[in-house]
Amino acid sequence: MQETRAQQGTLTLPVEGMTCASCVLRVEKALKKVDGVSVATVNLATEQTTVTFDPLRVSVERLRAAVADAGYSLGKPLTENAVQESDDQYHASLHRLTVELVVSAALTLPVMLVSMFAMSSWYHTTIPLGMTATNILLLALTLPVLAYSGRRFFAGFWATAKHGTADMNTLVAVGTGSAFAYSAVATLAPSWLALPPGGGDVYFDTAATIITLILLGRFLEARAKRRASAAIRGLLGLRPRTARVMRGGIESDIPVGQVVAGDVIAVRPGERIPVDGTVESGSTTVDESMVTGESLPVEKVPGDRLVGGTVNRNGSAMFRATAVGEHTMLAQIVRLVEGAQASKAPVQALADRIASVFVPSVIALALLTFLGWWIPGGASFTHALVNFIAVLIIACPCALGLATPTAVTVGLGVAASHGILIRNAAGLEKVRAVNTIVLDKTGTLTEGKPAVTDVLTAGGHSRDDVLFLAASLERRSEHPLAEAVVESARRSAGSFAEPESFRSLTGLGVSGTVAGQRVAAGNAAMMEGEGIDASAMRGQAEKLTGEGKTILYVAVDGGIAGVIAVADRIKPTSPAAVEDLARRGIDVLMMTGDNEVTARAIAARAGIGRVIAGVLPAGKAERIRALQAEGKTVAMVGDGVNDAPALATADVGIALGTGTDIAMEAADITLMNGDLATIALAIRLSAGTISIIRQNLFWAFCYNVIAIPLAAFGLLTPAVAAGAMALSSVSVVANSLRLRRFAP
Repeated sequence: MQETRAQQGTLTLPVEGMTCASCVLRVEKALKKVDGVSVATVNLATEQTTVTFDPLRVSVERLRAAVADAGYSLGKPLTENAVQESDDQYHASLHRLTVELVVSAALTLPVMLVSMFAMSSWYHTTIPLGMTATNILLLALTLPVLAYSGRRFFAGFWATAKHGTADMNTLVAVGTGSAFAYSAVATLAPSWLALPPGGGDVYFDTAATIITLILLGRFLEARAKRRASAAIRGLLGLRPRTARVMRGGIESDIPVGQVVAGDVIAVRPGERIPVDGTVESGSTTVDESMVTGESLPVEKVPGDRLVGGTVNRNGSAMFRATAVGEHTMLAQIVRLVEGAQASKAPVQALADRIASVFVPSVIALALLTFLGWWIPGGASFTHALVNFIAVLIIACPCALGLATPTAVTVGLGVAASHGILIRNAAGLEKVRAVNTIVLDKTGTLTEGKPAVTDVLTAGGHSRDDVLFLAASLERRSEHPLAEAVVESARRSAGSFAEPESFRSLTGLGVSGTVAGQRVAAGNAAMMEGEGIDASAMRGQAEKLTGEGKTILYVAVDGGIAGVIAVADRIKPTSPAAVEDLARRGIDVLMMTGDNEVTARAIAARAGIGRVIAGVLPAGKAERIRALQAEGKTVAMVGDGVNDAPALATADVGIALGTGTDIAMEAADITLMNGDLATIALAIRLSAGTISIIRQNLFWAFCYNVIAIPLAAFGLLTPAVAAGAMALSSVSVVANSLRLRRFAP
């Protein structure tokens, strides 16, 4: 792929040079100004941006240029070796930071000791250095701290200053630069400040200590942020590097990037499955916990689907590759989680508004502090300067910038490790507020694999005849009930006819011509609509319906020919999941196209008391809106194409990973294992994540609200301010990491 032209409309790129919430806003604004960019979000915790754009109008180089103009830089897109590249970048960055910290600390320690002892009589009687020589020594030791270890702050300050903006680097650079510049002048040219040689106070120790403490905070923060993104890196590291492929009768190991769809691949016990595929021969058990969160291995036989990145436990198998590279389920999961981590939760809006004016406001307050102490307050210039520096250093836009994205990053990663894929941060925030859950029946509450239980006939037709005619039509349908009829006919009649004509009526049934006969198969409403008298079978049909079975009327040439009863088993975990949700005060409903009697019989088995029956696919979304109109916060849970409108309409759409791609596209959350018990888990995780975010924001706001006035009133020294500022950022990240201890 040429880097100058992205192949997809959405791209995730690393951003270098960001330090605080102000940086995030500037990068976002720079990207959004590029003509052709529709969405740009930046995550300070992962130091990445996700950009949605028109590839015909926007190139990566244009994006890079826009970010460079704002004073930052975009890294290269991650390739298929993303884990290694990410690790290399992290370790290189951490190594640079470590060296800078060690150099800074090694020089700051003697600066602090000399500054402290220089105030004692012992120093002047023991060390043959006057104050001028001592200050020159301090200057010589401090200069490398600022010029080498602190250069990142001054480079960042200059980059933003050129564009008339400011960020955390501005606060650090101006604060330490002011302390150093004043001290240097007091040492080398004291007459400029009307000071006697060696007679003025110097603040080399202040400048050096601030740089060292902030670098220490950056070091701890970098390590903590690394742990916050551990889940996504774990997913990226699941794919093996090689695959054992059979080509031309020869088995050979090749790089996984060279595997193509259609290749036959061998997998042995203990190996990771390299790509998605379907078992051709052999049988085995596979650990799919990375996809579904389910710890129990799943048995695989010919025809079963395999997911790349899962672990083959015991048994060998040959499978045919069906999806490779970016098209595998693992790659799709990674993209979804990355996209979600790049999104912003609504709760972050306040922090963003404050961040946009935070740094300029702090600089203004610092100047007022300086002037207030120096002019009306009557303090010395140096005392006013110290308080000016303290205000600049104590302010921490970093904590504001990290409060939400670190918690979101950890929360989404933990969710993914439990088989819960959340599309965006808004979905993560909303699900905790859900008080009404609407469950689709087929494939959601039930296993979605109905089977024919009864075939009743009329008008002289035989059982095999009714199954043969109905199945010949239903072969063209994708409805789960159709599959049950076809499978039953395959076992019974063994053959089918190709319909001469076919028509599908959504929510009603199918009709067409089979072997010269006009055949209709559907529910009672369809029979009525077709003008077919089904009264002869109604009594028997109602009895079967009362048992919770779904009835399919079959008519031939305008007359009723029989009734086929189909039943779908409730998932074993459904009753317990419904009970758990009800215990949490959530109202659980079942919505289905089945008639009232059948629907209530099935709902009763699952422990659901409220049923919305006889709803056509087009009416599901309307029913969701009706519940919302009652003031309810509604989550819709479904797995089929016909659930997509309702999933999109609900406050939170929850799709099952065992369902259709369209349902998952329309949903906010996907449960990869298809287990309804995971819904309660998602709600708990959402509540936990939002609680952590609120704690972080509370701490970040309160810290600044309390600390800045203390510094302005001269109650905090610059060194103490630097330590507190570094601690505030680290504490926010550390608090977010508590989510990693979340347990089902």
